[in-house]
Amino acid sequence: MDAELSEEQRLVRKMAKEFAGDVVQPLARKVDHEHYFPQELIPKLGELGFLGVNVPETFGGAALDYVSYALIVEELARVCASTSVIVSAHNSLCIWPILAYGNEEQKTRYLPSLAAGSTLGCFALSEPGTGSDAARQTCSAVEQDDGTWKIDGVKNWITNGPVADVCVLFTMTHPERKHKGINAFIVDLKNTPGVTIGKREEKLGICGSPTSSLMFENTFLPPSQLLGAPGEGFKIAMATLDGGRIGIAAQAVGIGRAALEDSLSYAKEREAFGKPIAEHQSIQNYLADMSCRIDGARLLAHRAARRKDRGLPYTKEAAQAKLFASEAAVDAALKGIQIHGGYGYVKEFNVERYLRDAKITEIYEGTSEIQRLVI
Repeated sequence: MDAELSEEQRLVRKMAKEFAGDVVQPLARKVDHEHYFPQELIPKLGELGFLGVNVPETFGGAALDYVSYALIVEELARVCASTSVIVSAHNSLCIWPILAYGNEEQKTRYLPSLAAGSTLGCFALSEPGTGSDAARQTCSAVEQDDGTWKIDGVKNWITNGPVADVCVLFTMTHPERKHKGINAFIVDLKNTPGVTIGKREEKLGICGSPTSSLMFENTFLPPSQLLGAPGEGFKIAMATLDGGRIGIAAQAVGIGRAALEDSLSYAKEREAFGKPIAEHQSIQNYLADMSCRIDGARLLAHRAARRKDRGLPYTKEAAQAKLFASEAAVDAALKGIQIHGGYGYVKEFNVERYLRDAKITEIYEGTSEIQRLVI
């Protein structure tokens, strides 16, 4: 894989790996065990350009490509999946649609602070009764006589919801038009009356990544907050998720790699029947399968990222990458627990966390079942 990376991409990976190991990893257990949001990392991530990876320099970003983005997410996920998804949701789900569909005023207003990390972003598509069936939106946007939009409804499962400043919101304006009746808006969550942040969800994994509902009641937005053209909301959401799935694939690769590396290290030290368990064929088979699937997942993620960078269609490739990588990560974590035996089942070792963190990659930004339909 290294032969396919440019010098810049290798340098980005090196920087991300060093930052992850030196700065993020010491916090990882606290983040997981205490469900701790690592606020102190946000300014540092911003300084490195990790919160504006694909944002042009004119808007304060790092102006890197999507392969570099995948490399950054993988290295962060290798040590702390919670931190990786905070970064992923911010970059791919909030920044990208503003960059791709926003007008110049919106880009100038929002991108510099998002790229610097002085504001954080989120993406609000799912609802209490609407997950995979994203076209069935019930959160409404009704245009008023003065041109403002009245928003009412509830959004669920919002990554970064409790801590976000900026939200890309999807609403239904014309139900009779189905998916063509959906609009997208940019919402200043902390400065807009009528917005309520719901309780923070208690989750199985990615415990430091805060998730909540967002409630809109008599929330009025000026016309300047409409993102893209009227009726383009569903198109914007689907295009955004295509790119987001590359990030989730990279996250899954990082988690799976962590399970593999920890398991290999443990297997070399743990002895059974007179020799390290790494010398037993059954353990070697586990490790070989983990290695093949994780490397294959990375190749699929980078293929999708390269197609995106080249302006080629990548919907199918992104879905393939997310599907394969997420299932590979869960499998690697399960095998890792088996290799660790009883130690794999206790929180003293990290491998049980990898399983809890990996499972969500099969669910969010499109379940494995939806990815198979897309493919």
